[in-house]
Amino acid sequence: MATLTFTWAPTVAGSSGDATLLVNKAQFGDGYAQRSPDGLNNRSSSYSLTFVGDAAKISAIMAFLDARAGGEAFYWTPLLRAQSLFTCEKYTEPTKDGDVYTMTAQFDQTFDTTSAS
Repeated sequence: MATLTFTWAPTVAGSSGDATLLVNKAQFGDGYAQRSPDGLNNRSSSYSLTFVGDAAKISAIMAFLDARAGGEAFYWTPLLRAQSLFTCEKYTEPTKDGDVYTMTAQFDQTFDTTSAS
């Protein structure tokens, strides 16, 4: 089975992301420290995304995420970054305001190609 691509666009308001850089650090006397990147993929990203739309759109997003069951990676393209593999282990149940639904999802970058079918 080919790896799927998440194609829905999150809203800008209410969405945020963090980058984590893994570093090996050796601390010496007098405040001196030596640092170097830890591993080939020492930068990873995590995004808290907000999606707003009608019942059909939000239902389709939840169905896509449920089908991956938190363990299967999918492609997604963050703002100003290249398309990468992500997993989603957590999302909120939708809320409703009139005919508009809102949900949030946590996307975590992964480098495990075995989780991408």
